[in-house]
Amino acid sequence: MKTTLKTRFAILAAAACWALSGPLALAQDSPKPMRGADVSAADQAPEAKKYLGGKPGGQEKVARTYRDQPPVIPHAVENFDEITLEENQCLTCHSADTYKKKKAPKIGDSHFRDRDGKVLPTTSSLRHNCTQCHVPQVDAPPLVENDFKGDLAEGKTAKGKKKN
Repeated sequence: MKTTLKTRFAILAAAACWALSGPLALAQDSPKPMRGADVSAADQAPEAKKYLGGKPGGQEKVARTYRDQPPVIPHAVENFDEITLEENQCLTCHSADTYKKKKAPKIGDSHFRDRDGKVLPTTSSLRHNCTQCHVPQVDAPPLVENDFKGDLAEGKTAKGKKKN
């Protein structure tokens, strides 16, 4: 009987607290949005930036800043077709069959491995979307200031060893 009485008092006390705090909570100011007062206004799109580089083959390779960094695309990509399941225009120059003739860098050996590390005769479907890792360069200021200098920028080779 004592346990039941204690339980009833606890429930009544909780109900009283809830009833008293309800009007106070409604009287408080609603939280302010982080991006300003008018949340329903559409965000302004940033101005379009022009990609650096021109015709493929006319640019120098962009230096990498850390080991295993995917190389960036040094040429313009605006007039290239989108990468689809059926077609990847990047492979017309960078595939193992055509890179020598086109004088282009060959896609990396890692692109011929499946997720278990097994070597494949053709490129892995996991690596079909080139622009997922490889990005074209754009002339834009950094979003935040930084003074990052990767290993390679500090005089180390791609294998992480100090240059002489």
